[in-house]
Amino acid sequence: MPIRAENRWLYPIDWQELSATIRFVRAGARCERCSRPHLRRVVHLGDGRWWDAEAGYWRSDRGRRVAVRERLVFASVRTTYVVLACAHLDHDPGHNLPANLSALCQRCHMIHAAAEHRWQRWWNLFRLRALRDLYEDPRLTRERMAGRR
Repeated sequence: MPIRAENRWLYPIDWQELSATIRFVRAGARCERCSRPHLRRVVHLGDGRWWDAEAGYWRSDRGRRVAVRERLVFASVRTTYVVLACAHLDHDPGHNLPANLSALCQRCHMIHAAAEHRWQRWWNLFRLRALRDLYEDPRLTRERMAGRR
């Protein structure tokens, strides 16, 4: 995932090399949660199960071999292009020890960061409301409300 310009200063100078080491040397160019391969198009069912073409069987969302018993409807089978990212497990970009970093595909990264993203959305909304309360004239707000009646 790209790093926002305002957060770039939080990452070390050698982040590119550190990220590449985690993704390609330690993880072997596969997601460390579900084992999806980097820069490959993968067939999946939308619920986390995906077809591992190299091994020749379906895998679960945790990378384990799984049997698909139900009959597959072609419309339910989708494809996605997998790109690995180096994720901070504690969501702190300043904590760059290898034990805190993990190579994750887009799906696993979004699932891992879902709570953090929800908190960030709440915080942005709270901050914007606080700024409005500080800088808007309450009389203008009352006049706008009176004009709506």
